Amino acid sequence: MNDNSESFLPSSEDKRLIRIGTRDSELALWQAHTVEKKLNELGYQTEIISVKSTGDIILDKPLYELGITGIFTKTLDIAMLKGEVDIAVHSMKDVPTALPKGIVQAAVLERASTLDILVHKGDLSFLENSGTIASGSLRRKAQWLNKYPSHHVEDLRGNVNTRMQKLHDGNWNGAIFAAAGLERINLKPETFINLDWMIPAPAQGAMVVVAMENDTFSQEALANLNHKPSEICTFVERQFLKTLEGGCTAPIGALAEINDDLITLKGVLFSLDGKVKLEIEKTINTTLYQNFGELCATEILENGGSELMLSVKKALEKKH
Repeated sequence: MNDNSESFLPSSEDKRLIRIGTRDSELALWQAHTVEKKLNELGYQTEIISVKSTGDIILDKPLYELGITGIFTKTLDIAMLKGEVDIAVHSMKDVPTALPKGIVQAAVLERASTLDILVHKGDLSFLENSGTIASGSLRRKAQWLNKYPSHHVEDLRGNVNTRMQKLHDGNWNGAIFAAAGLERINLKPETFINLDWMIPAPAQGAMVVVAMENDTFSQEALANLNHKPSEICTFVERQFLKTLEGGCTAPIGALAEINDDLITLKGVLFSLDGKVKLEIEKTINTTLYQNFGELCATEILENGGSELMLSVKKALEKKH
């Protein structure tokens, strides 16, 4: 909670209902109810309104083929702009680096685990040979193939429950998930390994709440929920992503961490097949974070990243 949060608490006269927009998956609803509980504890009245996003409906195409920026957030953006909901709760890694005009970031909640994990079926011998795993993420696929070039990675779409069921029903050796999502809805099985060598998606494990730019009431309410270290780290990671112009489909990973008064960023950019890897790791004083992500991304672009991004975009366009 912010030090000055007391000034943001609702007065007895102002009991406006805050309508919370969310996707209707189990994980999205968990996230929305978490925000609702925190607002209720502060004395705010809330209502949850769930919608189904295009990303949840079209499950037979890889994300990069759908060609929509913010496929999981667009439906909620429209609901906010039409005045149907006041705020929206998102997994921050799904949110485009540029928010729609009129919508602003109002709070980043304290971040959960940033880890990717491999959920398997109890037999890990395939790691030493050739195997098939599943992931709908170009970032995860590229990093896996970089480490296990003899393996095959198949596309896997849907919310976490759907993907877990597909893994159970399918012939794959395993599938990659974000640890935070599975932990939040108690879906993390015993048969998993931490992929601590894999650089996560920018803002992985973080929840963000957005509000309308002219809605000071909701913004002041949400300011109580903001976790400054999480806000800073996700800002740096998303700035790194935005500077590389990756959207949420290119094989880009970024992880910023604060220790005392220093912030460290690890960033990676891969070719689609994982054979080419460009990486950077830098540490600066946390007070200088405002252009840190851009600085690191620019260094990658100047050292082969521009050509690599161009080849990735061309390869993705061919697949459309």
